[in-house]
Amino acid sequence: MERTLVLMKPDGVERALIGKVICKFEDAGLKVVALKLLKAKKETVERHYTEDEDWLLSVGRKTKQSYIEKGQKVDETEREIGLKVRSFLVKELTRGPILAMVLEGNSAAEIARKIGGGTEPRKADPSSIRGMYSIDSYELADNKKRSVRNIVHIAENAAIAEKEIKVWFSDSEICDYKRTDEEAMYG
Repeated sequence: MERTLVLMKPDGVERALIGKVICKFEDAGLKVVALKLLKAKKETVERHYTEDEDWLLSVGRKTKQSYIEKGQKVDETEREIGLKVRSFLVKELTRGPILAMVLEGNSAAEIARKIGGGTEPRKADPSSIRGMYSIDSYELADNKKRSVRNIVHIAENAAIAEKEIKVWFSDSEICDYKRTDEEAMYG
């Protein structure tokens, strides 16, 4: 079975969506194997959102392209934009309590991302977590000079999830158990 990381951001915790979000994952058959509510330290969030050059350039490129599509003039390099986005993400995850969880199941990373929906709530599938519980947009976030408030961070894929899980959980914090419906799902 594959594992993935989900972080419920302060906007989700503050709006009392913890139970609703966990239910969406569990109802789909994913198993919660680690869970904790915490006030994230800046250093931890910076380890999560590393200054990885490829990540910075990728985020910068996507953001720059969206600015250009809106007709905005862009003077910053892709790296500078990536660093700015990273600083917004660090600030958002440290501004209030977050819920960190590890989910396990068949294709857990892919399934969790589908349940989470597109990263821009305004355009996310209405049945997804982001589509149901947020109406934020990149445009509003840009105007407010903050990251988009989209309820959850979900690891991009299984390989990234492995690295991210190690930032938030020790091996001893991850539980191994069977759900009573596993035989029906995987047997």
